[in-house]
Amino acid sequence: MVDLFLEAHDCAPSEIILDLDATGDPVHGEQEGRSFHGYYDCYCYLPLYVFCGRHLLDAKLGRASRDAADGAAETVARIVAQIRRRWPKVRILLRADSGFAREELMAWCEANGAHFLFGPAQNARLVAMIADELAQAEAKSWRTGKPTRYFKEFHWQTRRSWSRERRHRQGGVHRGRS
Repeated sequence: MVDLFLEAHDCAPSEIILDLDATGDPVHGEQEGRSFHGYYDCYCYLPLYVFCGRHLLDAKLGRASRDAADGAAETVARIVAQIRRRWPKVRILLRADSGFAREELMAWCEANGAHFLFGPAQNARLVAMIADELAQAEAKSWRTGKPTRYFKEFHWQTRRSWSRERRHRQGGVHRGRS
């Protein structure tokens, strides 16, 4: 699939964005490897998908009993190697939700010149860090009647799972009047 993606371009782009996603794929029987997943509230598989725009670069069936990011570093390494053989100078950005903000994947990106933007899971420590931005967003949203977003950039480290601080950009959002 990566070869088809590369062949679809006449020349190398300056940047590509690889979107990683895992989503529940419900099962309706006693299939081998099925597991109950609390987030999806059903028995399912949890396949890993890698897209670049409308191009599917990889789809790998995964068990819902495993972390969504399991195997992502190896998959990304293979895809990035294929892309860089053809386009050695392309800037590569990985984009994903908090399920992929894992040490193994971030460390691989840092060691291999791939950039990443992973949305963090909200928690009390992060909310406290952006309290001012949340208040500004809420005030402006009430004043204008429109959704408002403010951002703050800072360094962040999880308490246990990351080896070091990383640059972080967090948004304070207020959706407006309901």
